[in-house]
Amino acid sequence: MIILRLDRVMADRKISLNELANRVGIANVNLSKIKTGKISAIRFSTLEAICKALDCQPGDILEYRPEPPGF
Repeated sequence: MIILRLDRVMADRKISLNELANRVGIANVNLSKIKTGKISAIRFSTLEAICKALDCQPGDILEYRPEPPGF
């Protein structure tokens, strides 16, 4: 399972949802869905824009966690 850690990176950088949405050029509601992990896919161009705005790597935002056995 892939876990989104955008909220943690945003907190570390002290940037608000509105400010990041403006820098990335996407709607607040869409960025909020990414932040809360309520998405099933993300475009590389969006991920690239987020990483550029936050000066981070994709691995700072995305985390792989293996599924528990039998899941």
